[in-house]
Amino acid sequence: MAQVPQTFFDALAVRTWCGLALESLGRAREEIDAINVYPVADGDTGTNLYLTVESAAAAVEAVFTAYDVGKPTLADAVRAMAHGALIGARGNSGTILAQLLRGMAQVLAAERETAHTDGTGLRLALRTAADSARQAVAHPVEGTVLTVASAAADAAGAATGDDCGAIARAAFDGARAALAATPGQLAVLERAGVVDAGGRGLVAVLGALVETFTGEAAPVVAGAVTRVRAGTEDDPAGAEDCADDPGEGGPAFEVIYLLEAEDAAVARLRDRLDALGDSLVVVGGDGLWNVHVHVDDAGAAVEAGVEAGRPYRIRITHFGAGAAHSTGERTPRERVQRAVVAVVPGEGLAGLYGEAGATTVLARPGEPPASGELVQAVRRAHAREVVLLPNDADLRHTAAAAAEQARAEGIRVALIPTRSAVQGIAALAVHEPERRFDEDVVSMTSAAGATRHAEVAVAEHRSWTSAGICQAGDVLGLIDGDVAVIGADVTAVAETVLDRMLAAGGELVTLVLGDDAPETIAGHLETRVRETYLAVDTVMYRGGRQGALLLIGVE
Repeated sequence: MAQVPQTFFDALAVRTWCGLALESLGRAREEIDAINVYPVADGDTGTNLYLTVESAAAAVEAVFTAYDVGKPTLADAVRAMAHGALIGARGNSGTILAQLLRGMAQVLAAERETAHTDGTGLRLALRTAADSARQAVAHPVEGTVLTVASAAADAAGAATGDDCGAIARAAFDGARAALAATPGQLAVLERAGVVDAGGRGLVAVLGALVETFTGEAAPVVAGAVTRVRAGTEDDPAGAEDCADDPGEGGPAFEVIYLLEAEDAAVARLRDRLDALGDSLVVVGGDGLWNVHVHVDDAGAAVEAGVEAGRPYRIRITHFGAGAAHSTGERTPRERVQRAVVAVVPGEGLAGLYGEAGATTVLARPGEPPASGELVQAVRRAHAREVVLLPNDADLRHTAAAAAEQARAEGIRVALIPTRSAVQGIAALAVHEPERRFDEDVVSMTSAAGATRHAEVAVAEHRSWTSAGICQAGDVLGLIDGDVAVIGADVTAVAETVLDRMLAAGGELVTLVLGDDAPETIAGHLETRVRETYLAVDTVMYRGGRQGALLLIGVE
């Protein structure tokens, strides 16, 4: 993509940078995955960095879309970029990248009304980014992305002038030189004959920054290096026998979650998690944090988050399923024949789907998953055949793009266009992995299609609906995606919705209660069904923080 060179950093430059960085990481993703041997050889650093930047880019695009006239300020754009990266950060390197972007945003957003900054501001932003990322890591290790970030900041600091292009190019050149030196700093990289994967990703991101300001693509950087045999004249000490190589062996699980908590609680959390495991990175601030740690006791790591505040979007990965810690060796995992991947709107439903054997992607209200996140979930299922349940009409195109990418990787994927989590429950109930794939997909599609879906929610603002005008705070009853009832009482609206749905018949009612639903509503609706619709059964689940107060399914 040809770019118009510019010497200053404004909101448009932030948008361009995010787009170019995403393209660059997309091209390099497989290569970066392949050289990922530290801190865990799980082959996903490139993918994690891509997903992190994808979330940042989406957040910046949302800010631009929100402006009908004019454009956002530099502060608006960089804060959106940092927040998007924070909530979308994946893996050790992705979490560190999120903190790098946050450090830059702290400098670039210091003056809210500033339209742009020059090379001096960019130089300071890169320095703050490197320093804040290093502080976020419990035990910084040289030869990693932290080393590359510091080198970029040092080179930018030594560069002269106020031209953003010159500063960006100096940072890129410094990072590239530091990346080439990483095998000499980490024995595990030396043994594998590769540079640090996270550092390689950061160089790609900085290369996109150069292109943003100059319009010229940065040189391609290779991930493999010439291997030196230990004990030779070139390596008399013998890198194979390096005793201070960190991370040999290592914990069994990677635990990542977003956390709403106060600063003091997070400080205590750091100490507790540091005692539980390694590779601890806690990034964020202003009440929202992204926590990453490798532990043997995943439950204890999550419990520590519960004590500190409110953890959500919890992801636990067992390294034994496909990786080894810092050895450069891969532990093969046998593929299963078939798996189900489902998007779910709350922690409660994630548990329900998980118990049924599905791999889940948690969608927080207002933060739908990106296609890359769905692709990663399909890969994580490690199956030859995958049934994908988006459980949201608005995710249809996102899920289709994810399915297409997974098919290109040799995975057979069937997308069932479920529009609600209750339709996904119905599909999952008839799922039989032993059946032929096509037969299973047809059965699941039929079950989902035979399930009418509804939800009860609270209106956030005044608007026109198919049932009339609603005001902020009104209770809305939506049937098959359209507003059918507007009222003031949650239970009354839910009862009206249920009656309308059952008027057309039904055998089973599924109720999924959100955390904010009235405590008495489940019992009231169950009694209503039992006394009024004698041949209809009712099941109830707890959905957690799912956005809607209540989800209803009628089969």
